[in-house]
Amino acid sequence: MPPTLPPGETGAEAAEEALPPTSPGAAHVSLAGLGIAGLTRRRVGWAAVALATLWIVLSFAGQASEAARAADRAVQEQATNEALAAHVAALRDELNLVQTQNWILQQARAYGLGSKSERPFEIAADAPSIAPDAPGSPARRLGSVVAQPSPLDSWLEALFGPGS
Repeated sequence: MPPTLPPGETGAEAAEEALPPTSPGAAHVSLAGLGIAGLTRRRVGWAAVALATLWIVLSFAGQASEAARAADRAVQEQATNEALAAHVAALRDELNLVQTQNWILQQARAYGLGSKSERPFEIAADAPSIAPDAPGSPARRLGSVVAQPSPLDSWLEALFGPGS
């Protein structure tokens, strides 16, 4: 049971009287109104509540940022899956193409395995390029218009050379 104080006396006055003077002429200073390093029960309680609130907020912020990172990863993985699905579809189309009879015959011709009516030929690696007006070139195609120079242009070219 806490000690009881006489009527009319506060706890600060009782604490003042209980302290012995440091020197014979020193005045008595009351420290009863001050908490330990300025801490009171109310301030300690508020500090504890603030720390608990801060801990809760930080833990939820960590979970929220982790959820955002997971959502970003999911979007990236979905884009990767779509790209891979498009690549697989292209590969399937190519597989269907190489299984057709026309493609197989074309590849067989590259190895000289055409039909008996075909005449295989090969162009030498050091062969010169064909002339622009050679048969089969765009300038000699059926229906193409060949520009005929006028007689004056022919004489000017003969006199001064081409491109004058």
